[in-house]
Amino acid sequence: MNFKVNVNSNIELDISSEAISKLDAIKISDSKYHILHHDTSYNSEIITSDFNSKSYQVKVNNNTYDIKIKNSLDLLIKDMGFSIGSAKHIDSIKAPMPGLILEISVTVGQAVKENDALLILEAMKMENILTSPRDGIIKSISVKKGNTVDKGTLLIEFET
Repeated sequence: MNFKVNVNSNIELDISSEAISKLDAIKISDSKYHILHHDTSYNSEIITSDFNSKSYQVKVNNNTYDIKIKNSLDLLIKDMGFSIGSAKHIDSIKAPMPGLILEISVTVGQAVKENDALLILEAMKMENILTSPRDGIIKSISVKKGNTVDKGTLLIEFET
């Protein structure tokens, strides 16, 4: 099996499972490894990992790298023109807790991208930025700046 590995969004490598099996690596702890490659010693540590998105932050000899891994199934799905994770189809945002609407960053009809800031909800003296769960267009905004909302109150709807 072959893997496409993207490092820091600008270096792309092809790595085979055979090459991985030949890697001289010793596990030191749950997240730390000692690697010997071409007579050079490397200390590595997995800082963060998101198994679902196959993305990792790895520190090697005090340099930190953002790594994304795609296997042959991921590549086949991409080649077929489908997007992995495109099943996200959330149509509305509801208040996750009671609070006060401090700011609304979007307008009706505005196109937003996944993770764009939508509004700020103050709850228990903390400002919580609610972000878009997906790409989409804002269909309606049910609250105004200064409104107090209960948990579960409809805040924003997306066009379907």
